Amino acid sequence: MEKELTVKEQPTSNMLVFGSQNNFEQAMRMAKCLSSSSIVPEIYRGETGLANCIIALEMANRIGASPLLVMQNLYMVHGNPGWSSKFLIATLNTCGKFTPLRYEHENRETDKWRCRAFAKDKTGETLYGAWVSLDMAKKEGWFGKNGSKWQTMPELMLQYRSAAFFQRTYAPEISMGMHTAEELADIVELSYEDVTEKVKNEVDQKANKEEINLPDHQEKEPEKNGQEKDQKTEEKQTPKPVGKQPTPSFMQQ
Repeated sequence: MEKELTVKEQPTSNMLVFGSQNNFEQAMRMAKCLSSSSIVPEIYRGETGLANCIIALEMANRIGASPLLVMQNLYMVHGNPGWSSKFLIATLNTCGKFTPLRYEHENRETDKWRCRAFAKDKTGETLYGAWVSLDMAKKEGWFGKNGSKWQTMPELMLQYRSAAFFQRTYAPEISMGMHTAEELADIVELSYEDVTEKVKNEVDQKANKEEINLPDHQEKEPEKNGQEKDQKTEEKQTPKPVGKQPTPSFMQQ
């Protein structure tokens, strides 16, 4: 006899931070306690991190997770918040809606290597996520980025991305519409403009456009040889005769 599958849903908190004034005041007290801790990430510490603690408490209550876990697994990537993939997978496994995620691989160690996540729901039906392949990673530009983990950890990245696709398909409320940090690192493009040619053209166009008048300087006298210098110095130092002077009146007869 086949064992019946049971999926137990985890209880969640109903204390939404912005649900009422009383909830907000309680959240403020909890946020002050968290912001004074030294084990929370830097963006949550002190007075400047108080507002971030409030947001973390709201998100923790909505997904039924510990506030500390939310703080430690929510990352800012190029100014965008994103979950760590391992946290998203753990939350999905403990949400109570599915059995733990498993992965199916095909064509390992080739350019056509692909992976998809799957799990069973409460009815016992197997749910499959979308296929993610190395070919997709290359065409989307994820593989060729500087420092890309797709080149060094392809299996792990395939599983992380397939789990994210499964979650967005069957339980989008868990991530609250946000991408994973690994996805943001792949898809967010930093604005870059090469201004080398622009600067060169500007220099060519504007160089030597204004006339600069420099003050006239007197030409320096040519230096005299050492003998003439010594003679002039000697003339200055040699005392000269005073010459005939008038006789004072009291000495005249």
